[in-house]
Amino acid sequence: MASIQFTGSSISTRRFPSFQGLSPSRTSGVSLVGISSIGLNQRSFRGLVVRAATVVAPKYTSIKPLGDRVLAKIKTAEEKTVGGILLPSTAQTKPQGGEVVEVGEGRTIGLNKVEISVKIVYSKYAGTELEFNGSNHLLLKEDDIVGILESDDIKDLKPLNDRVLIKVAEAEEKTAGGLLLTEAAKEKPSIGTVIAVGPGPLDEQGNRKPLTVTPGNTVLYSKYAGNDFKGSDGSDYIALRASDIMAVLS
Repeated sequence: MASIQFTGSSISTRRFPSFQGLSPSRTSGVSLVGISSIGLNQRSFRGLVVRAATVVAPKYTSIKPLGDRVLAKIKTAEEKTVGGILLPSTAQTKPQGGEVVEVGEGRTIGLNKVEISVKIVYSKYAGTELEFNGSNHLLLKEDDIVGILESDDIKDLKPLNDRVLIKVAEAEEKTAGGLLLTEAAKEKPSIGTVIAVGPGPLDEQGNRKPLTVTPGNTVLYSKYAGNDFKGSDGSDYIALRASDIMAVLS
């Protein structure tokens, strides 16, 4: 298959304003495969602008979600660490929280429990980002909302539906033979203590099916499941679906 090799001399990073901190030397060696027959050249990239969010024109003054979708105003990214150190834009964590500003009519079965003005936590890659009225918003499904948070501490999260909040056990600092492990060598735990559980999923009749785990249970969960959070006390938490919990330990 034919290919075109682009180097730093052929593409100027000034044409990509959305990628802050990208230097010309880092574009060297980038290969685009199978486009030589199209006849793309440097002119094809002029004026290219990459946007993370869909911009809603000012002539539209309201957004009404449909079905079980929810419109939330995204919390701004943290610009400082807990210790007060300023973070560059590339190091700022993508927010996973916001405030509900509009809701759809809800699901066909069951009632919509999410209300306007409540603070929510949602899945990391959920929804569609919108720039509306000068602020960043997210249009997502109700099922993508992990829980309701009435404070600024994740340990106070109230999970929704089949979600479970778990305090992650601390990583082992020594091997079985007694050798100290470095931070990089410590294996991410997949064991923790249940802090809070949701009311359970809805069945076909619209009734809640209670979860089989309860607060206080020590559980083993799938290693790559859920959304990770850092509590104000420095502890690690994870919010995941009950189906990602594999066993209760005792």
